Amino acid sequence: MDALSRLLSERDWLMADGATGTNLFNMGLSSGEPPELWNVDQPDNIRKLYRGAVEAGSDIFLTNTFGGNASRLKLHNAQSRVRELNRIGAALGREIADASGRTVIVAGSVGPTGDIFEPMGTLTHAAAVEMFHEQAEGLKEGGADVLWVETISAPEEFRAAAEAAKLAGMPWCGTMSFDTAGRTMMGVTSAALAELVDKLPNPPIAFGANCGVGASDLMRTVMGFISTGTERPVIAKGNAGIPKYHDGHIHYDGTPELMAEYAVLARDAGVRIIGGCCGTMPEHLRAMRAALESRPKGPRPTLEDVVAKLGAFSSASDGTGDDAGAPRRERRGRRG
Repeated sequence: MDALSRLLSERDWLMADGATGTNLFNMGLSSGEPPELWNVDQPDNIRKLYRGAVEAGSDIFLTNTFGGNASRLKLHNAQSRVRELNRIGAALGREIADASGRTVIVAGSVGPTGDIFEPMGTLTHAAAVEMFHEQAEGLKEGGADVLWVETISAPEEFRAAAEAAKLAGMPWCGTMSFDTAGRTMMGVTSAALAELVDKLPNPPIAFGANCGVGASDLMRTVMGFISTGTERPVIAKGNAGIPKYHDGHIHYDGTPELMAEYAVLARDAGVRIIGGCCGTMPEHLRAMRAALESRPKGPRPTLEDVVAKLGAFSSASDGTGDDAGAPRRERRGRRG
């Protein structure tokens, strides 16, 4: 049994990490600069990133390799360094995890290629599998426990990542970003992702949602997964509130107290892996861990509970209710 599956078999919930980009920007990463290059150029900052999550109580943290595929690195003339940057990003994580004195999962972050699939775009299934496989092999060499495919919008890309994980002989988890009125940018609903996962020949250990437009919307989406009756562990990694532009930088308005409420709601809803995404700092993670450990499990929350504790949803419809199969045009008309 892989390390993540073993931990899931022992624990009711696991806490994942928070933001990568937000933390690195606070350390001086410039806008437009590829974070993955810091694995080689600023390794102590990457160690600090990982250590911050572990010391705040995370059982799982993601490597600094989100954009570490050939298509994204080509934008910085670094496409020949895929294996190196992923290997080192994972190796730094292995170092921090092994020094923690407890079982901490190093999850090799695999983000989208940034390309659009045929026929709308030029990306083929074979090319996507090749890119993801190259990245997966680097993460495997560096000692990652699991591949963590995240912020995916297209089902085709999810399938390609699953195939790449199988080629690399790596267990994997996968999350999509439901940031367009409860659907992904390419129109996937929570119900559709749950169905897709069940039909994959190489399904993930766990699946869920990350990023999006705040904790309320993300909770509504993961409750949609759970309502399908899936027995696969569900992941929730919500942003720390909503981004606001203030004094020349992006600030997320979610407080540690709000993220603690979100974490408890997610656990009570049945989510097994709970973390944060953009804007989630170590102080948010500490509050989340403290709440998860100190507050007894309550009844499964309703959507009304979510709104009362986390704030209003950003849209009236989210694709998880009776209208989940409605055409997008019709749904948009109703929302308007």
